[in-house]
Amino acid sequence: MRHMLIFGLGYSAKRICHLAHEAGWTVTATGRDGMVDFADTDRVRSAIAGADVILSSVPPSRTDGDDPVLLHYGAQLERHAGWIGYLSSTGVYGDRGGAWVDESTPVGSGRRSARVDADAHWLALGARVFRLPGIYGPGRSALDRVREGKAHRIDLPEQVFSRIHVEDLARGVIAGLDAPAGAYNLADRLPASHNAVVEEACRLLHRKPPAMQTLEEADLSPMARGFYAENRRVANVKAKRVLGWYPAFPTFREGLVACLTDCRAHRADPVSAGI
Repeated sequence: MRHMLIFGLGYSAKRICHLAHEAGWTVTATGRDGMVDFADTDRVRSAIAGADVILSSVPPSRTDGDDPVLLHYGAQLERHAGWIGYLSSTGVYGDRGGAWVDESTPVGSGRRSARVDADAHWLALGARVFRLPGIYGPGRSALDRVREGKAHRIDLPEQVFSRIHVEDLARGVIAGLDAPAGAYNLADRLPASHNAVVEEACRLLHRKPPAMQTLEEADLSPMARGFYAENRRVANVKAKRVLGWYPAFPTFREGLVACLTDCRAHRADPVSAGI
């Protein structure tokens, strides 16, 4: 039985963990919901030594920009003979004025210099680096923001974003277990405005879309405003060609329907509903 070590058992990594278990892997993970304390260096180093596959979903620190995994365990990872993977961000491409980007597009022109540095370091280790756009899925989609009254529409007509359903993300990583080292964009095939996604969520929920606002009127957090500072379309051709990966949810429309179906199924389940 092959062994996978995941650094950071967060939203996306949990789905990857689930698919790995289904495929017969044993999985060890760090993080709040993991079974190993990241600070327990002896246990972590033992887990690294015993792992066939190592995946990090840990982003650089917001305070000092360091990648915690590389900072504390990078030297041992350099000697690791097995598969290494890293969940990066398409933010490494920076603002492209709405143009398409692929893995050959230069990186480093954006606001996320720490992520660019981490991305480059993991590539230098021989990792499979999965560059991800906006991630959504059950419990974390425009449907939830509409229900909570937190959805907004911003009057930026030319602004588009790419995104990926968490299920497609996880399946892309699993497909990458047999792939050569390098960068892979995992994104759906329909970049679209945030407004279009919110409007579709409202349609599915039979709600009236929120009023259109300017960035100033929306009073967004600095992080959210930064989200609107970049404009690009992410191509996924390499992942299709090399990984044999095709998104089950090729656009946000299919993805939102799946999220809505998942929510209704959980509400109908007496165990999930707490009955």
